[in-house]
Amino acid sequence: MHEVKGICPDVYVPARSTYQISTYQLLEDTSIASFKRSGYIFYSSIALPQRENAVNQRKRKMKQVYRRYQNAIVFAMASFAIVYMVVSLVTNGSKGTSWFNFSPSQFPWLGTGVDMISGSTFRINYSSSYKDATRMKALPDLERGYIGDSVLQRDWQKGDENLKKLEAGLAAARALIGEAIKNPNHTTPLKDADYIPKGDIYRNAYAFHRSYLLMEKMFKIYVYEEGELPIFHNGPCKNIYSTEGLFLSFIETDTKFRTREPENAHVYFLPFSVVMIVEYLFHPIIRDKAVLERTVVDYVRIISNRYPYWNRSLGADHVMLSCHDWGPRATWYVKQLYFVAIRVLCNANTSEHFNPKKDASFPEINLETGEITGLIGGLHPSKRTILAFFAGRMHGRIRPFLFEHWKGKDRDLLVYEKLPEELSYHDMLQKSKYCICPSGHEVASPRIVEAIYAECVPVLISQHYVLPFSDVLNWDSFSVQVSVSEIPKLKEILMEIPEEQYRRMQERVKQVQRHFVVNNPPKRFDVFHMIIHSIWLRRLNVQI
Repeated sequence: MHEVKGICPDVYVPARSTYQISTYQLLEDTSIASFKRSGYIFYSSIALPQRENAVNQRKRKMKQVYRRYQNAIVFAMASFAIVYMVVSLVTNGSKGTSWFNFSPSQFPWLGTGVDMISGSTFRINYSSSYKDATRMKALPDLERGYIGDSVLQRDWQKGDENLKKLEAGLAAARALIGEAIKNPNHTTPLKDADYIPKGDIYRNAYAFHRSYLLMEKMFKIYVYEEGELPIFHNGPCKNIYSTEGLFLSFIETDTKFRTREPENAHVYFLPFSVVMIVEYLFHPIIRDKAVLERTVVDYVRIISNRYPYWNRSLGADHVMLSCHDWGPRATWYVKQLYFVAIRVLCNANTSEHFNPKKDASFPEINLETGEITGLIGGLHPSKRTILAFFAGRMHGRIRPFLFEHWKGKDRDLLVYEKLPEELSYHDMLQKSKYCICPSGHEVASPRIVEAIYAECVPVLISQHYVLPFSDVLNWDSFSVQVSVSEIPKLKEILMEIPEEQYRRMQERVKQVQRHFVVNNPPKRFDVFHMIIHSIWLRRLNVQI
Protein backbone atom coordinates (compact mmCIF):
# COMPACT_ATOMS: atom_id res chain seq x y z
CA MET A 1 0.00 0.00 0.00
CA HIS A 2 1.34 3.44 -0.93
CA GLU A 3 0.76 6.05 1.74
CA VAL A 4 -0.24 9.41 0.30
CA LYS A 5 -0.60 12.34 2.69
CA GLY A 6 -2.47 15.52 1.89
CA ILE A 7 -3.39 16.74 -1.56
CA CYS A 8 -0.57 15.86 -3.94
CA PRO A 9 2.38 15.67 -1.52
CA ASP A 10 5.87 16.61 -2.68
CA VAL A 11 7.25 14.10 -5.16
CA TYR A 12 9.15 11.34 -3.42
CA VAL A 13 12.65 10.95 -4.86
CA PRO A 14 14.82 8.14 -3.46
CA ALA A 15 18.20 9.00 -1.99
CA ARG A 16 21.27 7.95 -3.95
CA SER A 17 22.63 6.01 -0.97
CA THR A 18 19.49 3.88 -0.86
CA TYR A 19 18.86 3.49 -4.58
CA GLN A 20 21.96 2.69 -6.56
CA ILE A 21 22.34 1.48 -10.10
CA SER A 22 25.01 1.85 -12.70
CA THR A 23 24.46 4.08 -15.70
CA TYR A 24 24.84 1.13 -18.05
CA GLN A 25 22.19 -0.94 -16.21
CA LEU A 26 19.80 1.98 -16.15
CA LEU A 27 20.09 2.66 -19.84
CA GLU A 28 19.62 -1.05 -20.44
CA ASP A 29 16.21 -1.01 -18.76
CA THR A 30 14.48 2.23 -17.80
CA SER A 31 11.24 0.53 -16.86
CA ILE A 32 10.18 1.64 -13.39
CA ALA A 33 7.35 -0.85 -12.93
CA SER A 34 9.80 -3.58 -11.94
CA PHE A 35 11.91 -1.37 -9.68
CA LYS A 36 12.14 -2.62 -6.09
CA ARG A 37 13.03 -0.70 -2.97
CA SER A 38 16.63 -1.79 -3.05
CA GLY A 39 19.31 -1.18 -5.61
CA TYR A 40 17.84 1.46 -7.93
CA ILE A 41 17.86 5.19 -8.57
CA PHE A 42 16.12 7.22 -11.28
CA TYR A 43 18.43 8.29 -14.07
CA SER A 44 17.35 11.94 -13.73
CA SER A 45 19.85 12.14 -10.86
CA ILE A 46 22.76 10.71 -12.87
CA ALA A 47 25.10 13.29 -14.36
CA LEU A 48 24.42 14.09 -18.02
CA PRO A 49 27.99 13.41 -19.24
CA GLN A 50 27.85 9.93 -17.70
CA ARG A 51 24.63 9.15 -19.56
CA GLU A 52 25.92 10.47 -22.87
CA ASN A 53 29.21 8.59 -22.55
CA ALA A 54 27.35 5.38 -21.77
CA VAL A 55 25.09 5.84 -24.78
CA ASN A 56 28.02 6.53 -27.11
CA GLN A 57 29.98 3.57 -25.73
CA ARG A 58 27.04 1.29 -26.24
CA LYS A 59 26.52 2.49 -29.82
CA ARG A 60 30.18 1.88 -30.69
CA LYS A 61 30.10 -1.64 -29.24
CA MET A 62 26.91 -2.45 -31.18
CA LYS A 63 28.46 -1.21 -34.44
CA GLN A 64 31.58 -3.30 -33.87
CA VAL A 65 29.54 -6.43 -33.15
CA TYR A 66 27.34 -5.84 -36.19
CA ARG A 67 30.30 -5.30 -38.57
CA ARG A 68 32.05 -8.41 -37.28
CA TYR A 69 29.07 -10.74 -37.37
CA GLN A 70 26.90 -9.05 -40.01
CA ASN A 71 26.29 -12.14 -42.16
CA ALA A 72 25.61 -14.36 -39.15
CA ILE A 73 23.12 -11.89 -37.68
CA VAL A 74 21.20 -11.50 -40.94
CA PHE A 75 21.10 -15.28 -41.43
CA ALA A 76 19.88 -15.86 -37.85
CA MET A 77 17.11 -13.25 -38.17
CA ALA A 78 15.94 -14.61 -41.51
CA SER A 79 15.93 -18.18 -40.16
CA PHE A 80 13.93 -17.18 -37.11
CA ALA A 81 11.39 -15.28 -39.23
CA ILE A 82 10.92 -18.28 -41.56
CA VAL A 83 10.49 -20.72 -38.66
CA TYR A 84 8.00 -18.42 -36.97
CA MET A 85 5.93 -18.03 -40.15
CA VAL A 86 5.89 -21.78 -40.77
CA VAL A 87 4.76 -22.49 -37.20
CA SER A 88 2.06 -19.82 -37.47
CA LEU A 89 0.76 -21.27 -40.73
CA VAL A 90 0.71 -24.80 -39.34
CA THR A 91 -1.15 -23.86 -36.18
CA ASN A 92 -3.42 -21.51 -38.17
CA GLY A 93 -4.85 -19.98 -35.05
CA SER A 94 -5.80 -23.28 -33.43
CA LYS A 95 -3.90 -22.26 -30.36
CA GLY A 96 -4.37 -18.74 -29.03
CA THR A 97 -1.28 -16.69 -28.28
CA SER A 98 -1.13 -14.13 -25.52
CA TRP A 99 0.44 -10.89 -26.67
CA PHE A 100 2.11 -10.55 -23.31
CA ASN A 101 4.33 -13.54 -24.02
CA PHE A 102 6.34 -11.27 -26.29
CA SER A 103 8.11 -8.01 -25.73
CA PRO A 104 7.97 -5.47 -28.59
CA SER A 105 11.47 -4.30 -27.68
CA GLN A 106 12.78 -7.86 -28.08
CA PHE A 107 10.71 -8.91 -31.09
CA PRO A 108 9.85 -5.72 -33.01
CA TRP A 109 9.00 -7.63 -36.18
CA LEU A 110 6.18 -9.45 -34.39
CA GLY A 111 4.23 -6.22 -34.05
CA THR A 112 1.99 -5.66 -31.05
CA GLY A 113 -1.40 -6.67 -29.76
CA VAL A 114 -3.26 -5.53 -32.86
CA ASP A 115 -2.57 -6.96 -36.28
CA MET A 116 -3.39 -4.87 -39.34
CA ILE A 117 -5.30 -6.93 -41.86
CA SER A 118 -7.21 -6.18 -45.02
CA GLY A 119 -10.95 -5.84 -44.65
CA SER A 120 -10.78 -5.06 -40.93
CA THR A 121 -9.66 -2.05 -38.94
CA PHE A 122 -7.78 -4.18 -36.49
CA ARG A 123 -7.82 -7.55 -34.81
CA ILE A 124 -7.07 -8.15 -31.16
CA ASN A 125 -4.72 -10.98 -30.26
CA TYR A 126 -6.44 -13.07 -27.62
CA SER A 127 -5.20 -15.31 -24.87
CA SER A 128 -5.50 -19.08 -25.11
CA SER A 129 -8.50 -19.08 -22.78
CA TYR A 130 -10.60 -17.48 -25.56
CA LYS A 131 -10.30 -20.05 -28.34
CA ASP A 132 -13.83 -21.41 -28.38
CA ALA A 133 -16.32 -20.18 -30.95
CA THR A 134 -18.61 -18.42 -28.49
CA ARG A 135 -15.86 -16.19 -27.17
CA MET A 136 -14.55 -15.49 -30.65
CA LYS A 137 -17.91 -13.91 -31.50
CA ALA A 138 -17.13 -11.13 -29.04
CA LEU A 139 -14.11 -9.92 -31.00
CA PRO A 140 -16.00 -8.20 -33.84
CA ASP A 141 -17.88 -6.14 -31.24
CA LEU A 142 -14.59 -5.03 -29.75
CA GLU A 143 -13.34 -4.14 -33.20
CA ARG A 144 -16.34 -1.88 -33.74
CA GLY A 145 -15.44 0.11 -30.64
CA TYR A 146 -16.64 -1.82 -27.58
CA ILE A 147 -20.27 -2.22 -28.67
CA GLY A 148 -22.57 -4.53 -26.76
CA ASP A 149 -24.03 -4.87 -23.30
CA SER A 150 -20.81 -6.02 -21.68
CA VAL A 151 -17.51 -7.45 -22.81
CA LEU A 152 -17.35 -9.56 -19.70
CA GLN A 153 -20.57 -11.45 -20.47
CA ARG A 154 -18.58 -14.01 -22.41
CA ASP A 155 -16.93 -15.10 -19.14
CA TRP A 156 -20.22 -16.32 -17.72
CA GLN A 157 -19.56 -19.72 -19.25
CA LYS A 158 -16.64 -20.11 -16.86
CA GLY A 159 -19.08 -20.42 -14.01
CA ASP A 160 -17.62 -17.43 -12.23
CA GLU A 161 -20.45 -16.74 -9.82
CA ASN A 162 -18.90 -13.55 -8.50
CA LEU A 163 -18.57 -12.17 -12.01
CA LYS A 164 -22.17 -13.14 -12.73
CA LYS A 165 -23.26 -11.21 -9.68
CA LEU A 166 -21.35 -8.12 -10.77
CA GLU A 167 -22.75 -8.33 -14.29
CA ALA A 168 -26.29 -8.86 -13.01
CA GLY A 169 -25.96 -5.72 -10.90
CA LEU A 170 -24.69 -3.74 -13.87
CA ALA A 171 -27.55 -5.05 -16.02
CA ALA A 172 -30.07 -3.89 -13.42
CA ALA A 173 -28.41 -0.45 -13.26
CA ARG A 174 -28.40 -0.28 -17.04
CA ALA A 175 -32.14 -0.98 -17.11
CA LEU A 176 -32.94 1.69 -14.51
CA ILE A 177 -30.89 4.30 -16.34
CA GLY A 178 -32.55 3.27 -19.61
CA GLU A 179 -35.97 3.95 -18.10
CA ALA A 180 -34.78 7.37 -16.92
CA ILE A 181 -33.47 8.17 -20.40
CA LYS A 182 -36.89 7.42 -21.89
CA ASN A 183 -38.58 9.74 -19.37
CA PRO A 184 -36.40 12.87 -19.24
CA ASN A 185 -39.31 15.03 -18.00
CA HIS A 186 -40.04 12.88 -14.97
CA THR A 187 -42.17 14.95 -12.59
CA THR A 188 -41.05 13.21 -9.39
CA PRO A 189 -37.38 13.98 -8.69
CA LEU A 190 -35.18 11.46 -6.95
CA LYS A 191 -34.50 12.08 -3.29
CA ASP A 192 -31.16 13.68 -2.55
CA ALA A 193 -30.22 15.66 0.55
CA ASP A 194 -27.35 17.53 -1.14
CA TYR A 195 -28.18 18.36 -4.73
CA ILE A 196 -30.78 17.52 -7.35
CA PRO A 197 -29.52 18.06 -10.91
CA LYS A 198 -31.94 20.13 -12.95
CA GLY A 199 -32.02 22.72 -15.67
CA ASP A 200 -30.70 23.22 -19.16
CA ILE A 201 -27.03 22.59 -18.28
CA TYR A 202 -27.80 18.85 -18.44
CA ARG A 203 -28.61 16.74 -21.46
CA ASN A 204 -30.96 14.68 -19.28
CA ALA A 205 -30.91 15.78 -15.63
CA TYR A 206 -33.13 12.95 -14.37
CA ALA A 207 -31.13 10.21 -16.10
CA PHE A 208 -27.86 11.75 -14.85
CA HIS A 209 -29.14 11.83 -11.28
CA ARG A 210 -30.36 8.23 -11.49
CA SER A 211 -27.02 7.12 -12.88
CA TYR A 212 -25.06 9.10 -10.29
CA LEU A 213 -26.97 7.59 -7.34
CA LEU A 214 -26.49 4.07 -8.72
CA MET A 215 -22.76 4.79 -9.14
CA GLU A 216 -22.50 5.86 -5.50
CA LYS A 217 -24.30 2.72 -4.40
CA MET A 218 -22.56 0.13 -6.58
CA PHE A 219 -19.39 1.19 -8.36
CA LYS A 220 -16.08 -0.30 -7.20
CA ILE A 221 -12.58 0.38 -8.55
CA TYR A 222 -9.50 -1.70 -7.90
CA VAL A 223 -6.21 0.21 -8.03
CA TYR A 224 -3.22 -1.97 -8.84
CA GLU A 225 -0.62 -1.51 -6.11
CA GLU A 226 2.34 -2.48 -8.29
CA GLY A 227 4.80 0.28 -9.14
CA GLU A 228 6.84 2.70 -7.07
CA LEU A 229 6.75 6.44 -6.51
CA PRO A 230 7.21 8.88 -8.16
CA ILE A 231 6.24 7.32 -11.51
CA PHE A 232 3.25 5.44 -10.11
CA HIS A 233 0.54 6.36 -7.57
CA ASN A 234 1.58 9.98 -7.84
CA GLY A 235 1.26 13.00 -10.12
CA PRO A 236 1.66 16.79 -10.37
CA CYS A 237 -0.71 19.20 -8.68
CA LYS A 238 0.89 22.58 -9.40
CA ASN A 239 0.78 23.01 -13.16
CA ILE A 240 -1.35 22.64 -16.26
CA TYR A 241 -1.62 18.87 -15.69
CA SER A 242 -2.96 19.20 -12.14
CA THR A 243 -6.07 17.10 -12.66
CA GLU A 244 -3.91 14.05 -13.40
CA GLY A 245 -2.12 14.36 -10.06
CA LEU A 246 -5.30 15.25 -8.18
CA PHE A 247 -7.13 12.17 -9.40
CA LEU A 248 -4.20 9.87 -8.60
CA SER A 249 -3.96 11.40 -5.12
CA PHE A 250 -7.68 11.17 -4.40
CA ILE A 251 -8.20 7.63 -5.73
CA GLU A 252 -5.30 6.41 -3.58
CA THR A 253 -7.03 7.57 -0.40
CA ASP A 254 -10.64 7.01 -1.47
CA THR A 255 -12.77 4.73 0.69
CA LYS A 256 -16.08 4.91 -1.16
CA PHE A 257 -15.23 3.66 -4.64
CA ARG A 258 -11.87 1.99 -4.13
CA THR A 259 -11.94 -1.68 -3.15
CA ARG A 260 -9.04 -3.75 -1.88
CA GLU A 261 -10.68 -6.92 -3.20
CA PRO A 262 -10.03 -7.15 -6.97
CA GLU A 263 -12.70 -9.84 -7.49
CA ASN A 264 -15.33 -7.30 -6.33
CA ALA A 265 -14.21 -4.57 -8.72
CA HIS A 266 -16.07 -3.36 -11.80
CA VAL A 267 -12.96 -1.70 -13.26
CA TYR A 268 -9.20 -1.88 -12.68
CA PHE A 269 -7.12 1.29 -12.60
CA LEU A 270 -3.56 1.48 -13.94
CA PRO A 271 -1.94 4.12 -11.67
CA PHE A 272 0.95 5.30 -13.84
CA SER A 273 1.44 9.00 -14.49
CA VAL A 274 2.48 10.00 -18.01
CA VAL A 275 3.51 13.40 -16.66
CA MET A 276 5.89 11.79 -14.16
CA ILE A 277 7.25 9.35 -16.77
CA VAL A 278 8.16 12.33 -18.95
CA GLU A 279 9.47 14.31 -15.96
CA TYR A 280 11.78 11.58 -14.66
CA LEU A 281 12.59 9.36 -17.62
CA PHE A 282 12.42 11.55 -20.72
CA HIS A 283 15.74 13.22 -21.44
CA PRO A 284 15.39 16.75 -22.93
CA ILE A 285 18.48 16.27 -25.14
CA ILE A 286 18.28 12.61 -26.11
CA ARG A 287 14.46 12.91 -26.44
CA ASP A 288 13.87 9.17 -26.50
CA LYS A 289 10.10 8.68 -26.34
CA ALA A 290 10.65 4.93 -26.07
CA VAL A 291 10.70 5.43 -22.30
CA LEU A 292 6.91 5.62 -22.55
CA GLU A 293 6.81 2.29 -24.34
CA ARG A 294 9.16 0.54 -21.94
CA THR A 295 7.34 1.75 -18.84
CA VAL A 296 3.76 1.19 -19.97
CA VAL A 297 4.36 -2.12 -21.77
CA ASP A 298 6.31 -3.51 -18.84
CA TYR A 299 3.62 -2.44 -16.35
CA VAL A 300 0.80 -4.04 -18.33
CA ARG A 301 2.88 -7.19 -18.72
CA ILE A 302 3.40 -7.38 -14.97
CA ILE A 303 -0.25 -6.97 -13.98
CA SER A 304 -1.45 -9.28 -16.78
CA ASN A 305 0.88 -12.03 -15.58
CA ARG A 306 0.15 -11.51 -11.90
CA TYR A 307 -3.65 -11.16 -12.12
CA PRO A 308 -6.30 -12.78 -14.36
CA TYR A 309 -8.35 -9.63 -14.97
CA TRP A 310 -6.55 -8.09 -17.95
CA ASN A 311 -6.56 -11.28 -20.01
CA ARG A 312 -10.12 -12.07 -18.91
CA SER A 313 -11.55 -8.95 -20.55
CA LEU A 314 -8.77 -8.10 -23.04
CA GLY A 315 -8.36 -4.91 -21.00
CA ALA A 316 -11.91 -3.67 -21.62
CA ASP A 317 -12.60 -3.15 -17.91
CA HIS A 318 -9.24 -1.43 -17.29
CA VAL A 319 -8.77 2.32 -16.97
CA MET A 320 -5.85 4.68 -17.51
CA LEU A 321 -5.93 8.45 -16.98
CA SER A 322 -3.66 11.17 -18.29
CA CYS A 323 -3.77 14.92 -18.79
CA HIS A 324 -0.43 15.09 -20.58
CA ASP A 325 -0.34 15.84 -24.30
CA TRP A 326 1.33 12.47 -24.79
CA GLY A 327 -1.34 10.56 -22.88
CA PRO A 328 -2.84 9.02 -26.04
CA ARG A 329 0.64 8.18 -27.35
CA ALA A 330 1.53 6.36 -24.12
CA THR A 331 -1.33 3.91 -24.71
CA TRP A 332 -0.39 3.17 -28.32
CA TYR A 333 2.35 0.73 -27.36
CA VAL A 334 -0.21 -1.71 -25.93
CA LYS A 335 -2.86 -1.88 -28.61
CA GLN A 336 -5.48 -3.37 -26.29
CA LEU A 337 -4.94 -0.38 -24.02
CA TYR A 338 -5.32 1.91 -27.03
CA PHE A 339 -8.31 0.31 -28.76
CA VAL A 340 -10.15 -1.55 -25.99
CA ALA A 341 -9.44 -0.16 -22.52
CA ILE A 342 -11.12 2.92 -21.06
CA ARG A 343 -8.84 5.92 -21.55
CA VAL A 344 -9.61 9.08 -19.56
CA LEU A 345 -7.81 11.89 -21.37
CA CYS A 346 -7.57 15.67 -21.36
CA ASN A 347 -6.35 15.48 -24.96
CA ALA A 348 -9.68 14.12 -26.22
CA ASN A 349 -9.02 14.49 -29.94
CA THR A 350 -11.18 12.37 -32.26
CA SER A 351 -8.71 12.92 -35.11
CA GLU A 352 -6.19 11.01 -32.96
CA HIS A 353 -8.48 8.02 -32.38
CA PHE A 354 -10.18 9.24 -29.21
CA ASN A 355 -13.34 7.11 -29.12
CA PRO A 356 -16.16 8.70 -27.04
CA LYS A 357 -17.95 5.34 -26.82
CA LYS A 358 -15.21 3.94 -24.61
CA ASP A 359 -12.91 6.88 -23.80
CA ALA A 360 -13.77 9.78 -21.49
CA SER A 361 -12.75 13.43 -21.62
CA PHE A 362 -11.83 15.28 -18.46
CA PRO A 363 -10.80 18.94 -17.96
CA GLU A 364 -7.41 20.58 -17.73
CA ILE A 365 -7.16 22.69 -14.58
CA ASN A 366 -4.06 24.83 -14.13
CA LEU A 367 -3.35 25.10 -10.39
CA GLU A 368 -0.24 27.26 -10.54
CA THR A 369 0.43 27.14 -6.77
CA GLY A 370 -1.50 23.98 -5.90
CA GLU A 371 -4.03 26.10 -4.01
CA ILE A 372 -7.66 25.02 -4.57
CA THR A 373 -9.49 27.73 -2.62
CA GLY A 374 -10.35 31.29 -3.61
CA LEU A 375 -10.56 30.48 -7.33
CA ILE A 376 -14.29 31.04 -7.84
CA GLY A 377 -16.08 34.33 -8.51
CA GLY A 378 -16.39 37.33 -10.78
CA LEU A 379 -18.20 40.63 -11.26
CA HIS A 380 -21.93 40.93 -11.76
CA PRO A 381 -22.92 40.89 -15.46
CA SER A 382 -23.85 44.59 -15.34
CA LYS A 383 -20.29 45.46 -14.25
CA ARG A 384 -18.47 43.44 -16.89
CA THR A 385 -17.14 46.11 -19.23
CA ILE A 386 -15.09 43.94 -21.60
CA LEU A 387 -16.93 42.13 -24.40
CA ALA A 388 -14.37 39.33 -24.83
CA PHE A 389 -10.83 38.61 -23.68
CA PHE A 390 -7.89 36.33 -24.45
CA ALA A 391 -4.22 36.39 -23.51
CA GLY A 392 -1.83 33.58 -24.39
CA ARG A 393 1.11 32.44 -26.45
CA MET A 394 0.94 31.76 -30.16
CA HIS A 395 1.12 28.03 -30.83
CA GLY A 396 -0.97 25.46 -32.60
CA ARG A 397 -3.00 26.11 -35.74
CA ILE A 398 -5.92 28.14 -34.36
CA ARG A 399 -4.24 30.88 -32.33
CA PRO A 400 -2.21 32.37 -35.22
CA PHE A 401 -5.49 32.87 -37.10
CA LEU A 402 -7.04 34.49 -34.01
CA PHE A 403 -4.06 36.84 -33.58
CA GLU A 404 -4.06 37.74 -37.26
CA HIS A 405 -7.61 39.06 -37.06
CA TRP A 406 -7.93 40.39 -33.51
CA LYS A 407 -4.61 40.98 -31.75
CA GLY A 408 -4.55 44.67 -30.78
CA LYS A 409 -7.25 45.53 -33.33
CA ASP A 410 -10.36 46.15 -31.24
CA ARG A 411 -11.19 48.01 -28.03
CA ASP A 412 -14.03 45.67 -27.05
CA LEU A 413 -12.56 42.33 -28.06
CA LEU A 414 -9.16 42.27 -26.36
CA VAL A 415 -6.63 39.73 -27.62
CA TYR A 416 -3.06 39.72 -26.28
CA GLU A 417 -0.11 37.49 -26.99
CA LYS A 418 1.56 38.92 -23.89
CA LEU A 419 -0.55 40.66 -21.29
CA PRO A 420 0.75 44.13 -20.29
CA GLU A 421 2.37 44.13 -16.84
CA GLU A 422 -0.14 46.62 -15.44
CA LEU A 423 -3.03 44.22 -16.12
CA SER A 424 -4.02 41.19 -14.04
CA TYR A 425 -4.99 38.08 -15.99
CA HIS A 426 -7.58 36.93 -13.46
CA ASP A 427 -9.04 40.43 -13.09
CA MET A 428 -9.48 40.59 -16.85
CA LEU A 429 -11.35 37.27 -16.81
CA GLN A 430 -13.68 38.53 -14.08
CA LYS A 431 -14.38 41.78 -15.96
CA SER A 432 -15.20 40.07 -19.28
CA LYS A 433 -18.57 38.86 -20.52
CA TYR A 434 -17.02 36.25 -22.78
CA CYS A 435 -13.67 34.48 -22.40
CA ILE A 436 -12.10 33.17 -25.61
CA CYS A 437 -10.76 29.61 -25.27
CA PRO A 438 -8.86 28.58 -28.42
CA SER A 439 -7.02 25.28 -28.62
CA GLY A 440 -3.22 25.44 -28.69
CA HIS A 441 -0.85 22.60 -29.58
CA GLU A 442 -3.52 20.18 -28.34
CA VAL A 443 -7.30 20.42 -28.32
CA ALA A 444 -7.71 20.77 -24.54
CA SER A 445 -7.14 24.07 -22.78
CA PRO A 446 -7.19 25.06 -19.09
CA ARG A 447 -8.77 28.36 -20.16
CA ILE A 448 -12.17 26.69 -20.27
CA VAL A 449 -12.15 25.97 -16.54
CA GLU A 450 -10.56 29.36 -15.85
CA ALA A 451 -13.53 30.98 -17.61
CA ILE A 452 -16.03 28.86 -15.66
CA TYR A 453 -14.34 29.74 -12.36
CA ALA A 454 -14.48 33.46 -13.28
CA GLU A 455 -18.19 33.12 -14.21
CA CYS A 456 -17.32 34.22 -17.73
CA VAL A 457 -19.11 32.57 -20.67
CA PRO A 458 -16.55 30.41 -22.53
CA VAL A 459 -16.12 30.94 -26.27
CA LEU A 460 -14.84 27.59 -27.53
CA ILE A 461 -12.70 27.50 -30.67
CA SER A 462 -11.37 24.03 -31.42
CA GLN A 463 -11.45 21.15 -33.87
CA HIS A 464 -12.17 17.48 -33.16
CA TYR A 465 -12.44 18.16 -29.40
CA VAL A 466 -14.78 16.11 -27.21
CA LEU A 467 -15.63 18.44 -24.34
CA PRO A 468 -15.30 17.24 -20.72
CA PHE A 469 -18.35 15.44 -19.31
CA SER A 470 -20.23 16.13 -22.55
CA ASP A 471 -22.22 12.89 -22.19
CA VAL A 472 -23.92 14.60 -19.20
CA LEU A 473 -23.52 18.35 -19.71
CA ASN A 474 -25.21 20.40 -22.42
CA TRP A 475 -22.35 22.72 -23.36
CA ASP A 476 -24.53 24.69 -25.80
CA SER A 477 -26.51 26.04 -22.85
CA PHE A 478 -23.58 27.78 -21.13
CA SER A 479 -20.95 28.37 -23.81
CA VAL A 480 -20.55 29.73 -27.33
CA GLN A 481 -18.94 27.43 -29.88
CA VAL A 482 -17.28 29.13 -32.84
CA SER A 483 -15.68 27.38 -35.79
CA VAL A 484 -12.21 28.37 -36.97
CA SER A 485 -13.67 29.76 -40.20
CA GLU A 486 -15.88 32.11 -38.16
CA ILE A 487 -12.98 33.78 -36.32
CA PRO A 488 -13.05 36.87 -38.62
CA LYS A 489 -16.70 37.38 -37.59
CA LEU A 490 -16.12 36.69 -33.87
CA LYS A 491 -17.15 40.15 -32.61
CA GLU A 492 -20.21 40.16 -34.82
CA ILE A 493 -21.28 36.75 -33.48
CA LEU A 494 -20.93 37.84 -29.85
CA MET A 495 -22.61 41.21 -30.38
CA GLU A 496 -25.64 39.50 -31.94
CA ILE A 497 -26.32 37.49 -28.76
CA PRO A 498 -29.16 39.26 -26.91
CA GLU A 499 -28.40 40.50 -23.39
CA GLU A 500 -31.12 38.29 -21.94
CA GLN A 501 -29.62 35.19 -23.56
CA TYR A 502 -26.14 36.15 -22.33
CA ARG A 503 -27.40 36.49 -18.75
CA ARG A 504 -29.04 33.07 -18.92
CA MET A 505 -25.78 31.54 -20.14
CA GLN A 506 -23.80 33.35 -17.44
CA GLU A 507 -26.15 32.05 -14.75
CA ARG A 508 -25.71 28.52 -16.09
CA VAL A 509 -21.93 28.94 -15.95
CA LYS A 510 -22.32 29.60 -12.22
CA GLN A 511 -24.55 26.55 -11.93
CA VAL A 512 -22.11 24.23 -13.73
CA GLN A 513 -19.15 25.33 -11.58
CA ARG A 514 -19.81 22.61 -9.00
CA HIS A 515 -18.84 19.96 -11.59
CA PHE A 516 -15.41 21.51 -12.21
CA VAL A 517 -14.46 22.49 -8.66
CA VAL A 518 -11.63 20.67 -6.85
CA ASN A 519 -12.35 19.83 -3.22
CA ASN A 520 -10.12 18.22 -0.62
CA PRO A 521 -11.52 15.86 0.40
CA PRO A 522 -13.71 15.43 -2.69
CA LYS A 523 -17.39 16.34 -2.42
CA ARG A 524 -20.36 14.91 -4.28
CA PHE A 525 -20.78 16.08 -7.88
CA ASP A 526 -17.35 17.80 -7.97
CA VAL A 527 -14.72 17.20 -10.65
CA PHE A 528 -13.37 14.02 -9.01
CA HIS A 529 -16.83 12.48 -8.86
CA MET A 530 -17.63 13.59 -12.40
CA ILE A 531 -14.51 11.75 -13.63
CA ILE A 532 -15.60 8.65 -11.70
CA HIS A 533 -19.06 8.96 -13.25
CA SER A 534 -17.60 9.17 -16.75
CA ILE A 535 -15.76 5.89 -16.11
CA TRP A 536 -18.93 4.37 -14.66
CA LEU A 537 -20.92 5.18 -17.82
CA ARG A 538 -18.29 3.59 -20.03
CA ARG A 539 -18.17 0.46 -17.91
CA LEU A 540 -21.94 0.27 -18.30
CA ASN A 541 -21.68 1.17 -21.99
CA VAL A 542 -24.54 3.64 -21.54
CA GLN A 543 -25.01 7.01 -23.19
CA ILE A 544 -27.27 9.48 -21.40
